Amino acid sequence: MKSLTKRVMSGLAVGVLGVSGLTACGSDDSPAASAPSASSSASSSSGAAAVKLATATVGDFGNIVVDGNGRTVYVFDKDTSGTSNCSGDCLAKWPVVPAGDGTPQLEGIDASLVSTVTRADGSKQLAIKGLPLYLFASDSAAGEAKGQAVGGVWWVVGADGQKITAKPAGSGNGDGY
Repeated sequence: MKSLTKRVMSGLAVGVLGVSGLTACGSDDSPAASAPSASSSASSSSGAAAVKLATATVGDFGNIVVDGNGRTVYVFDKDTSGTSNCSGDCLAKWPVVPAGDGTPQLEGIDASLVSTVTRADGSKQLAIKGLPLYLFASDSAAGEAKGQAVGGVWWVVGADGQKITAKPAGSGNGDGY
């Protein structure tokens, strides 16, 4: 009987976690809502391993900063040095690049440019030149930069830590978040 009760309780716990995960994503059926997040497991665990930032040539932007999975990272014009102003619905489309544990692994980026910021919820987020770093949920694969110039406030970052404000050809400057 104890074994059956344990299995039922385990099944209920898995079901509750699954439903809460689905409701946290909202009801948006767009690809952005279902796109995998390279940082989802790292950001939800306090035991996350050290994260990696590297550089890659993406589109016409040249050598830009990417995460350990090759996904483009972005900065947000509404942030200030050391402070993230992206929360709520914004985070659904623009997940943070979590700081993880330990020193980030860097390839092609000067370590003096990289730091962490503490978010309002107490979690740590990687930053470059003091500006918090994000991924774009609609960038589902390495080498994509669909978030460039969205809302006129989201920008890819060069290997030197400077935001790149070139707008891609045919880009729509929709909702910033």
